[in-house]
Amino acid sequence: MILGSVQHWVFLEKLFLDHKPQVVFHAAAFKHVPIVELNPWEGVLNNIVGTRNIAEASHRFGVERFILVSTDKAVRPSSIMGATKHRSIWEMEDSGAGREASLHWRQNASNASRFLAVRFGNVIGSEGSVVHLFKRQIEEFGPVTVTHREMTRYFMTIPEACKLILQAGALGEGGEIFILDMGTPIKIMDMAKDLIRRSGFKPDVDIEIKEIGLRPGEKLHEELITEGEGIVRTPHGKIFVLRGNHCDQKWLNQGIKKNLRGNEI
Repeated sequence: MILGSVQHWVFLEKLFLDHKPQVVFHAAAFKHVPIVELNPWEGVLNNIVGTRNIAEASHRFGVERFILVSTDKAVRPSSIMGATKHRSIWEMEDSGAGREASLHWRQNASNASRFLAVRFGNVIGSEGSVVHLFKRQIEEFGPVTVTHREMTRYFMTIPEACKLILQAGALGEGGEIFILDMGTPIKIMDMAKDLIRRSGFKPDVDIEIKEIGLRPGEKLHEELITEGEGIVRTPHGKIFVLRGNHCDQKWLNQGIKKNLRGNEI
């Protein structure tokens, strides 16, 4: 196990030289919405610049497949975290990776890398999951805190998410954004009540459920696709691929570089 930062190019260069990875799953992001909302430039440095660095390293050192683990918060983002994850997809392309590598594959170049992204919602049981919070609050006999009674989220289990990411990675030809079938969104209030009942208590009788309001950057409802993205079926029943419009990468890069002057990357 090796610990390092995707923000540091020298570290990544040595890592790729020493270990020569064939496949890279890039999930090194600051993902907690309220924390990134309070520390926006740390989110930019890690989620945007870090993605550019590791995509460049993967391209330069001939990684066969690069899979960017994305999020539903990148769809019409209302938070800094969502915006940085949205931008990280285009960093993958703009690094000379996605678009150039996809072209090489279509020309049957045997040594080109395939770059793709996989987008999905929340994973039950992952670090920072609301399930952990609710269970801890139930153990302390409440209150169980819900930000808004109408809030919904998409969920899947850790094994299912891992399996589908691997399968999407195998399907990719380069340049795709894959989306996982997350089923029907779940109301967070219903989840809280269900966990209380499963623990042997009655909601709002034995254990209080307290509505505390949306945190900075939070949405009531997340989305998996946005306007302008066409969804296409794949041979796998639970994996779809999106074909969307590209952003003005030159304009965004100029703004990022201007504001990052003086930061060592």
